[in-house]
Formats: sequence, structure tokens, C-alpha cells
Amino acid sequence: MIDKLDKIDIKILKLLQHNSNRTVKNIAEILGLTTTPIFDRIKKLEKKGFIDKYAAILNSKMLGLKLTVFVGITLKNHTRSYLEKFVVTIKGFPEVVECHRVSGNFDYLLKLTLVDIEDYEQFILTKLAIIADVNNVQSYVALSQSKSTTELNLDHLM
Repeated sequence: MIDKLDKIDIKILKLLQHNSNRTVKNIAEILGLTTTPIFDRIKKLEKKGFIDKYAAILNSKMLGLKLTVFVGITLKNHTRSYLEKFVVTIKGFPEVVECHRVSGNFDYLLKLTLVDIEDYEQFILTKLAIIADVNNVQSYVALSQSKSTTELNLDHLM
């Protein structure tokens, strides 16, 4: 169960997730409060774990990472220790920007950001193919992106 958040806390979270570079002064002005209680609330939200981290969201295309591939992976071995080892291995691959254990037709869904299709081929040959007990790999190359956000819908908290 989540800790109780009031409307001010939720508004602060919405403002920060839209732009984490906002100053305490800016947030206080928007909410019609002084800076001290806003600062204290933000520190409380960080301490309680509602705010994991602050980050700049980079434009992958501008940085030459023009290919996004979703990869469904089915494993042969499903013991807890092997699953944990698989996840540790996957976390070491910088091309993998997301890794989800899923239900359905495969065990894991990965999201990769790469330079091009040749880069993906090298990832398959030099990294994914050497992981023991990978049974099946299904690739889904993204042709375009219609929506991408890091902002969570907090309306259910209001």
C-alpha cells in the first residue's frame, strides 16, 4: 500500500515528472506556496521513494541511435537462479534500455536502442546468442514511434 499523498504532493510530482529541472522557487510560484514547504515536501518524496531519480531524456535519433527493436525471449530453463543470472547478464548490455518479465508467448520482453540493423545483428551474434538456455528469440523492429513518455498518470491519486 502506498503512503498517503495529499494534493500538493501529487501536484509537485506532476510538475517534476514533466520537467525535473524546475526550481523549488518555480514550483512554489505555480502552487502559490513559499519555497520552504515545497523544498521539505520534495525531500520527503525523495526519502520515501516516490522520486527514484532525476534524469535528462536524450534524443536517441539525434545521437545516431535510429533503430528500436523489441525482442521477445523464451528460455529453456526457468529455475529462479537461472532467471536471476539471465537478468544480471541482460543488465550488462547497454543496448538494452528496458527488460520486462512477461506472461504470454515469451518470458522476457527487451527494448533495445541501436545505431542500425547491422548493430542489431552484432548484438544477436555476440551477446544474445552466447547466453545459455535461450530457446527462442522473436524480433520486432519499430518502424515509427507514435508516443513516448516517462510521465505516469497520477489522476487516480487525486
